[in-house]
Amino acid sequence: MTSFMEEFFGPLPREYCAYFYVLAIVSAVMFVLCLVTILTVVIKNFKKVNSMFVANSTFLLLNTFISYIANRLLYTMCVKSI
Repeated sequence: MTSFMEEFFGPLPREYCAYFYVLAIVSAVMFVLCLVTILTVVIKNFKKVNSMFVANSTFLLLNTFISYIANRLLYTMCVKSI
């Protein structure tokens, strides 16, 4: 029973830290893409931008940035703990 518990619930090897690394990269790319898209829309349609667009854009950027920071932190914790 102990080997079963160790096999399925024990610590994973260091290679699994790459999961958080990949998620951090994807989050950073999504943040940059969202930022570029929002800036493009604002520049092209400056007169049509309303407060709802600004609020949604702000929350979208905040969400992607927090995702990046969280995954970067988890990757750092994973690498330093193993």
